[in-house]
Amino acid sequence: MKYIVKFLFHRACFLVLAILVQLFVFIGVIVKFYDYFAYFYAASLIISLVVILFILNSKSNPVYKIAWIIPILLFPIFGGLFYIFIGNNKLSKRARQRMKSISDKTREALKPKQQILDEMKLSNEIAANQSRYIQDYAYYPPYCNTFTEYLSIGEIKFERLKEELKKAKKFIFLEYFIIEEGIMWNSILDILKEKVKEGVDVRVIYDDAGCILKLPYGYDKKLESLGIKCCIFNPLVPLLSTRFNTRDHRKIAIIDGHTGFTGGINLADEYINEYERFGHWKDTAIMVKGEAVWSMTVMFLSMWDYLKGIDEDFEKFKPDIASCQKGCRDGYVQPYADSPLDDETVGEVVYLNLINKARKYVYITTPYLIIDNEMITALTSAAKGGVDVRIITPHCGDKWYVHEVTRSYYKILVEGGVKIYEYTPGFIHSKTFVVDDEYGVVGTINMDYRSLFLHFECGVWMYNCSSVGDIKEDFIKTLEMCQEITLKDLKQVKWHKTLIRMILRIFAPLM
Repeated sequence: MKYIVKFLFHRACFLVLAILVQLFVFIGVIVKFYDYFAYFYAASLIISLVVILFILNSKSNPVYKIAWIIPILLFPIFGGLFYIFIGNNKLSKRARQRMKSISDKTREALKPKQQILDEMKLSNEIAANQSRYIQDYAYYPPYCNTFTEYLSIGEIKFERLKEELKKAKKFIFLEYFIIEEGIMWNSILDILKEKVKEGVDVRVIYDDAGCILKLPYGYDKKLESLGIKCCIFNPLVPLLSTRFNTRDHRKIAIIDGHTGFTGGINLADEYINEYERFGHWKDTAIMVKGEAVWSMTVMFLSMWDYLKGIDEDFEKFKPDIASCQKGCRDGYVQPYADSPLDDETVGEVVYLNLINKARKYVYITTPYLIIDNEMITALTSAAKGGVDVRIITPHCGDKWYVHEVTRSYYKILVEGGVKIYEYTPGFIHSKTFVVDDEYGVVGTINMDYRSLFLHFECGVWMYNCSSVGDIKEDFIKTLEMCQEITLKDLKQVKWHKTLIRMILRIFAPLM
């Protein structure tokens, strides 16, 4: 009973109720002015028609367009208006100007590294071309004086993160989609409080949607009272708004500008298996040491400036290059960010480049497999061409409807030669690519529409790093705990479940 009462008085419940009230008021207005319904209906049809024309001519993914056009055609009275309120992902002119200024500042802080690209090109032109794309279109250059360490499970990342946080002398930057009070976060918070007392500049960004059921309302004020600077990304408001679509899905930790972490692991106990929600939670991260951490620092600071509306001097956070170079040479490392506001789908293009250029194998782990036609074509074409393409997904989904959509893609992929495996101990949340013993990516980018098109994301692209071998080794070990999905298995799926998956898949881009 106490849980029901707690939920009823939770901010999330009030948000849902407020939105429902708005919908009822809207319907009530229609009923009240029923005599003018013909005029309203005509106006709604015109609005829906204009919205459909806008969607068709937008730069959105074709499947995303279809997912909106179908409900608008089915419900022309509400469909067009509903898209205007929550479907259109455009920022206001003022917000776009602010974001553009931050993009300009990012480009100014991260100078292109043509010398490194030329060096890479001498050994592998394909690698150099992939790296050049990230530099030219995401504005994040490659580095060679950098060391990486692959962290194969949340428990290991937790311990390594605490070790590095305790060494901080100047600043600690944390940017996470989810923070939840518990063993993991409380342990980190204790370290942060001690570092504040030592004069360390500690800053935290968390996403409001990711934390709405995890943190109490006003938690940012609590952190501020402890001396920890805090920003909330895109605070939720009780209004139908386009802002709901854009979230900060990144997971970044930066210590003194020379050490950085990213990957799929949020700061909550389920990520270190302190308690089970969907069986064993398998997740991964990458620790970066050296020059490449500067890109991660700029990544964080550009978001901080955007949220605070300030113009900070990034250079004062740049560590001494000489100290970063000592014993750090380990292949080529390129952290990068992806923004949903620049019409450049960096996350998807990086994945597509890896798949399309693979010669031997492509091994992928992803919690969600909700992909567009370009990705399906790339995966199946590679497999048909003799490349060993394997994908590990969860056996236990965290959202049943999303998991069913993931499984709806199995048949076309398996028929195309792609091997699909489900992680039987529970839920796999890691987002990794490893290709041909040469390339690796570890980051926050799921293979779904939200990560690829709607969220702020980040990753680390690697070429000829020792971590690439570690990613492959972990993938092979994880396969031993997976069951392969065969065509025989897919033929045994009940017709009603197939029908449900087909219907859900139509609206997959909206999930």
